[in-house]
Amino acid sequence: MSTKKLAQLKVLFGEMQQALIAYSGGIDSTLVAKIAYDVLGDRALAVTAVSPSLLPEELEDAKIQAATIGINHKIVPTHEMDNPNYTSNPVNRCYFCKSELHDTLKPLALQLGYPYVMDGVNADDLHDYRPGIQAATERGARSPLAEVGVTKAEVRQLSQQLGLPWWDKPAQPCLSSRFPYGEEITVAKLQRVGRAEIYLRKLGWQNLRVRSEGDTARIELLPAQIKDFVLTTDLQAVVSAFQKLGFIYVTLDLEGYRSGKLNQVLQSSTITAST
Repeated sequence: MSTKKLAQLKVLFGEMQQALIAYSGGIDSTLVAKIAYDVLGDRALAVTAVSPSLLPEELEDAKIQAATIGINHKIVPTHEMDNPNYTSNPVNRCYFCKSELHDTLKPLALQLGYPYVMDGVNADDLHDYRPGIQAATERGARSPLAEVGVTKAEVRQLSQQLGLPWWDKPAQPCLSSRFPYGEEITVAKLQRVGRAEIYLRKLGWQNLRVRSEGDTARIELLPAQIKDFVLTTDLQAVVSAFQKLGFIYVTLDLEGYRSGKLNQVLQSSTITAST
């Protein structure tokens, strides 16, 4: 099935002639960039938006992956942190983030002669609470993976099939997703949580989140790894490292890492009202 969808994606890009890809370096947008380059060559352009909500390591990964693919790669700044509708962290925060992104990319695309802006939204994303999708749609962005019905699992299958070495790369949404809705987001807080996650990754833990609420850091690991973490990690060293970053309390989530966990506090009526 994924092979058939790959053929459909190639046809889709072939009909476009030129395409600008909103390229974060995540596995979804990287797959879009790969297929776009395979079909369009130098008529495809990957553009990465840089702001405090993107880990520096993620930017470096994006650069390396783009170079490996061969696609032209451009980096532009975005300024969502200047928008109080974003920094106040409402339930539809992602709407304002993607509005800033596509209000930056659409004029750039038109200026450079690219009629289309593509993103990495996949079919599974359409079934989650993703207010950013609305912002992208309002600005004319297209989502090739979702259009063809490619799921997250199929993204990984296709990436592996195409020989992309990062096919099993963990998902890495923007750092703002680490804070409970309603808690103000600042550059200092983003940097603090980002450095905390980098610290744990350097210890060898990859699929994780450090959720931040006030002065408390809550570490989320894959459920199967929690026991190993407790038994093999110098917990006091972790606490000390986190406190040096500015946290006072350091906790471990016994349920473990689950994507979109902070959305569980939302009621359907809240989501409906905010979209």
